[in-house]
Amino acid sequence: MKISFTLNGKQTGVDVSADRKVVEVLREELMLTGTKEGCGAGECGACTILVDGRARLSCLMTAAQIEGRSITTIEGLSQNGGGMHPVQEAFIENGAVQCGFCTPGMVLSAVDLLDKNSDPTREQIREGLSGNLCRCSGYVKIVDAVEAAALQIRREKAR
Repeated sequence: MKISFTLNGKQTGVDVSADRKVVEVLREELMLTGTKEGCGAGECGACTILVDGRARLSCLMTAAQIEGRSITTIEGLSQNGGGMHPVQEAFIENGAVQCGFCTPGMVLSAVDLLDKNSDPTREQIREGLSGNLCRCSGYVKIVDAVEAAALQIRREKAR
């Protein structure tokens, strides 16, 4: 089946089985390996992408479900040579990256959270990222990073 959708701001088409997992299409057909498959059952969040601006688990979606949709992967988070997204910058500055396996999903979930709530409490951040598991950290630096990104985004909007 020919699937057409917008991927990281560009119109894209791919000929795949309609029931193929989106994470497989992204990684194996489109060579966008930033999206990771951790558990394959929607439990870890490593495969998180943005679908029409909202965080979704690509291991639970079929290719047919992205027809006509807008998909953003970690590779497409910053567009037009504009540098890194504030969430990406904050993850680096706050030491929130350990092995990096969960980072793309964490970042995209944080982007979705901050799009919905630009001034979340630490508890709201923890709740917003509760579908993303990290094997390496105690989450403190991740929450710090999202908090810092929220502040930076609010400052940018105020300009």
